[in-house]
Amino acid sequence: MQKVCRWIVNNMALFVLFAGVAGAVRPALLMWVGPWIAPLLGLVMFGMGMTLRVEDFQMILRRPWEVFLGALAQFTIMPLAAWGLVKAFALPPELAIGVVLVGTCPGGTASNVITYLARGDVALSVAMTMATTLLAPVVTPCLTWLIAGAWVDISLVKMMLSIAQMVLAPVLLGVMVNHFCGDFVKKCLPVLPLFSVVTIVLLVGGVVALSGGKVLIYGPLIAAIVVLHNALGLVCGCFFARLFHLSAAKTRAVAIEVGMQNSGLAASLAVLYFNPAAAIPGAIFSVWHNISGSLVANYCQRRDQKAAADSEARPA
Repeated sequence: MQKVCRWIVNNMALFVLFAGVAGAVRPALLMWVGPWIAPLLGLVMFGMGMTLRVEDFQMILRRPWEVFLGALAQFTIMPLAAWGLVKAFALPPELAIGVVLVGTCPGGTASNVITYLARGDVALSVAMTMATTLLAPVVTPCLTWLIAGAWVDISLVKMMLSIAQMVLAPVLLGVMVNHFCGDFVKKCLPVLPLFSVVTIVLLVGGVVALSGGKVLIYGPLIAAIVVLHNALGLVCGCFFARLFHLSAAKTRAVAIEVGMQNSGLAASLAVLYFNPAAAIPGAIFSVWHNISGSLVANYCQRRDQKAAADSEARPA
């Protein structure tokens, strides 16, 4: 059973892609997911919370400077990149707001796994994810309003409350369950990744189904923008960390954290406050950032192996 779970988790991008295609070709199959998008995201965040301990939050206090730099990079690079891409491609407002939402959301939970695979600083990655998630109820709506307030009507207070309900509250509840029911959580841990994958697959499929034929019309363009957005996050995040002379492991953590967004939150906010078409960038990002993250992790592993081999071959 664990092997099956691991195989499904490792191939999450393929299942998400399949769900997206199914939602586009046969939307009737996944239209039922629409009313459940917010609760499904809450379940994903609750699962994330169950993997955290109260002690993990102390990491933010123990490494304030590095976490601050990571959060600053997260909430400047990706929003600015989103704004630049929207302007460069002259996207219509209904799609532009979706790209902006992806850029203003906090880091995604998959970044912690990718950082581990890339041999980065996992503790810093987890601390950054927690910090940006805690800040999201205030920062994400404010940044979205600053960038896109002239294009669309944005309700700051309602969006803040929604993010608190869909993200912050489930995460904190998951942490409490882990703290008070640790033995039960340990039994659940092997299946939590599978549960998250199934939920994310349903989210993406449902979002694409709701967007109707627009995903077929704008899909290739949005996919190109998503790839560029993700690449800008990874590259600029790396340069930002190097600018402040962070170590290689910390630089990898920052770059991956910046490049990998909580695109499920972006898609959910798009459906709740704007229109289904605005959720297309978040849905596509959910597929692509897992693929690009895996490629980055493989590159880092090969680079470390080559460095180790060169070190051994160098005469003493």
